[in-house]
Amino acid sequence: MPWNPEVYNKFKDIRYQPFYDLTEFIQPFDGMKAIDLGCGTGEQTAILADQFNQAHFTGVDSSAEMLEKSKSLEIPNLRFRKATIEETILSGEKWDLIFSNAALQWSDDHEKLFPDLLNLLHKNGQFAVQMPVQPENKLNKILIELVDEEPFKTFLKGYKRESPVLSIDDYAQILFDGGLQDIEIIQKVYPIIAEDHDTLYNFISGSALIPYMERLDGEEKELFIAAYKERIEKHFPKLPAIYSFKRLLMYGRKA
Repeated sequence: MPWNPEVYNKFKDIRYQPFYDLTEFIQPFDGMKAIDLGCGTGEQTAILADQFNQAHFTGVDSSAEMLEKSKSLEIPNLRFRKATIEETILSGEKWDLIFSNAALQWSDDHEKLFPDLLNLLHKNGQFAVQMPVQPENKLNKILIELVDEEPFKTFLKGYKRESPVLSIDDYAQILFDGGLQDIEIIQKVYPIIAEDHDTLYNFISGSALIPYMERLDGEEKELFIAAYKERIEKHFPKLPAIYSFKRLLMYGRKA
C-alpha cells in the first residue's frame, strides 16, 4: 500500500499527542532492547531513542516510501529495518519493549496478532500500543457505509476493509492471558477542530482512505471523492466542526 509521507504529516501535531501520551507509560532501563512497529518516517522512533538514550531501538516499517525519510536520522542507538509486522513475528526475535503508535490497526486478526506479539517479550518486557478506534470514529463509519453502496461497491469489486480493532474488554483479556501485569487500557478522545470540510477529508485521506483510492482510477475516483466529501458535509453540518477522534492506548508488563 503506497503511503504519502507529505499527506500523512499534514496533521503531524494532531497525530503526535497520542504518541507522547503513550510514551508516559514506558519505564526505561539500561540496555533495554526496544522495537517500534510501524515506525513510518522514523521521526517518532528518533524521539523515543533520544528520550530513552540508554535503550537500543529498532524501527520497523513495511513502507519503502516512509522509511526513505528515516535515512536522514543519525542517532547512535537507533536503526531501521524494512519488514512487515508479520515478518517480525516470524523472526522470533525477543524484545524488552514492543512499542507501536497508530500502526497495528493495519494488521488483521488481532485475536492472533496480539498474543503472537506478547510472546516476543522478555521477562519484565513492556508492551505499549496506541490505535485509533476505527469502528467508533465517525469518518470511518461514513467510509464503510459508502463503499457498501452502488456504484462504489461495483467500482471496488466488493472490496471493503473491516477494521480489526477489538473492544477494550477483548484487549484486556488478551493482555491478561498473555501474562501481562500492570495493565492499563484507556480510550481517549483527541478532538480535531476543522474550519472547513476539506480538513476532515484531508485528515482521513492520509490513512484509512488509501486502500480504496489505490483501487479506483479516473472518473471512478473522482465520483468517490465527491460522494465522500458530500457525506462528510452532511454529517458535519456546523462549522467549525469538532471531530471526536477516539484512540485506544494500552500498556502492560510481562510477568
